[in-house]
Amino acid sequence: MKTNYLIPENEFQRLVDLADLDLDYSGLQDKFKDLTRLAAKVTGTEISLINLIDSYTQWTITNHGLDLDSMPRENSVCQYTILEPDSFEVKDLQLDSRFSSQSYVADDPRLRYYFGIPLKSSNGRHLGALCVLDTSTKELDPEKIELLRIIAAEVVSRLNTVREIQYLKRQASELNESRKRAAHDIRGPLGGIISMAQLVTAGGDSFKLKEILDFIQLIQMSSKSLLELADEILVNDDKWKHENESTYQKEIFHQVKLKENLEKLYAPQALAKGIRFSVSTDATTELIPFSRNKIAQIVGNLISNAIKFTQEEGLVLVNTKLTMEGSHNILNLTVQDSGTGMTSEKIATLLNGQNHSSNGTAGESGYGFGLPLVKHLVDTLNGQISVTSTPGVGTCFEVSLIQQKTN
Repeated sequence: MKTNYLIPENEFQRLVDLADLDLDYSGLQDKFKDLTRLAAKVTGTEISLINLIDSYTQWTITNHGLDLDSMPRENSVCQYTILEPDSFEVKDLQLDSRFSSQSYVADDPRLRYYFGIPLKSSNGRHLGALCVLDTSTKELDPEKIELLRIIAAEVVSRLNTVREIQYLKRQASELNESRKRAAHDIRGPLGGIISMAQLVTAGGDSFKLKEILDFIQLIQMSSKSLLELADEILVNDDKWKHENESTYQKEIFHQVKLKENLEKLYAPQALAKGIRFSVSTDATTELIPFSRNKIAQIVGNLISNAIKFTQEEGLVLVNTKLTMEGSHNILNLTVQDSGTGMTSEKIATLLNGQNHSSNGTAGESGYGFGLPLVKHLVDTLNGQISVTSTPGVGTCFEVSLIQQKTN
């Protein structure tokens, strides 16, 4: 694919590594704030940022000295840092044609100095950058640069820790649910065994088979014991859940929580482009918990793509719904826009997992990996994705994912 945009050779694998972290970009400030403060202190700079770069956006997960949450990837300096093996430095942003016209250089805060260290995944792919900036030119000595490398390594370590904690919480929740479901499963057949034993015992004289009756009575006693054990499991499960209710409340993820996260992350982007953005939930199921595994990455990329290809005064609508089906739930996500639309050939290319790059309606850079990444993530979750689109009218993406029931 020929393009003038800055794309690492391993871009798709890099995005997969970032998606595997399954991060909530809006909820990481407190976990990393001390590291940006430390980076600024050891380098003597006014500003320090930790940035992660996805298909469309540079997300600032924590900042020191500059109030920044996100910016388009193509406007960032860190897009250059993830191309470098070890670091990227700009002595004077105002004298560099790549950055001199950017708002953060030409206008307040009129930045001049930049130094960035790539944040490397366990596979050696660059997820983003730890960077320091200043309104004056600087010269960092080797010792300070080495300290930045140590801090960058700690950032990656914490990112991995966040991922592991999320994984363990999901596992604990699934194990807890399995234990409760097993207890319920035990109750049914054991109740039937007891009823049968009681029936045979009640008409035992007609059988005149004392040995069989004695055996059935033993079954009855054993079954009652197992039934009591099942009851005990359920009681202890409810007791454990009650005792840890505050912890559960912090970890519950449902449609309302997803709506809040999406509005916080993407409403500013839509507003900046003059697009109406809204997220709606199904009122009947909006508080039913479900796994957040990769959900934010899937719907986030779809929203970014929709904003990119929607004109000013257009709209991007997101709808979520949870359908109850037997032992599982079905999570349905819909992202609809009034943008430029796609041809049937382009849709087929997308659903085949191929990347296709094109500019957005306001000249936003196209990287061509966002939608193939969505397709990849949906496939890994054994979900389904469908696309309907009309050129010049708009596009609608529908994603359906099987969700294990979570109480």
